[in-house]
Amino acid sequence: MFDNICKFLAETFPADFATWLLGQPVELTELSPAELSLEPIRADALILLQSDQIVLHLEFQTQPKADIPFRMIDYRLRVYRRFPQKQMQQAVIYLQQTASDLARQTTFILENTRHEFAVIRLWEQPTQLFLHSPGLLPFAVLSQSDDRVQVLQQVAEAIEQISDPRAQSNVTASASVLAGLVLEEETVRRWLRRDLMQESVVYRSILEEGLEEGRQQGLQQGLQQGLQQGLQQGLQQGLQQGREEERQILALNFLREGVAIAVIVRATGLSIDQIQQLQATLPPSVQDE
Repeated sequence: MFDNICKFLAETFPADFATWLLGQPVELTELSPAELSLEPIRADALILLQSDQIVLHLEFQTQPKADIPFRMIDYRLRVYRRFPQKQMQQAVIYLQQTASDLARQTTFILENTRHEFAVIRLWEQPTQLFLHSPGLLPFAVLSQSDDRVQVLQQVAEAIEQISDPRAQSNVTASASVLAGLVLEEETVRRWLRRDLMQESVVYRSILEEGLEEGRQQGLQQGLQQGLQQGLQQGLQQGLQQGREEERQILALNFLREGVAIAVIVRATGLSIDQIQQLQATLPPSVQDE
């Protein structure tokens, strides 16, 4: 979900991201991983934006992963293969504070090969970087601050100033999701208008994702319950059938010995009709006894 939110913001507000990460509002368009000829390692987390001169590669992460440096050099080479004339800027942006050394890795080294990339830990970034651009507002609450609730209040006030209703609703929903990494849901709801969120494509996407997860979990649980119930019912039916067969065999033996039907009813629990039906299956000589 966090990958999708960040990807949506970068693709919706590319000028804001270019100003932040490249230092100038370069016009950027989406670069599809399919254009790199090879299958992407993680297409869902991959953000590629391009202009005529430069490709901006972003990876947003909540938790550090050991394979990040390899992913960065891998995509650098893929882009070089496709666009050898273009420069490339790469950044791994960590959303959630961590003490892991992996969040400080900026280099891939293999024998004589060395590749460097930028790493941005949002909790070390000044809050003011994110308060003046609509596309960056959702990241403000994750920035360096001793009072995240106050920052969220500033974000809410800035969102109110966005004139485009669609952009306003999308930024609100995105800010709500990312704020959930560091603040309680009740606090987020207090400052971010839910009515704005419900109009956004981000909100609908989250709902659909939640519904799909719910459906999958429901199917899984239903399957497990069905299997358990099936096993239980099968076992019960098997036991019942086994007991029924045992009673029938016992009743037949009694009938062969000439035991009275009333006695057999008490001994086996079978009904008179059932015993009579069993009796009808015996040879006439036994029935007459």
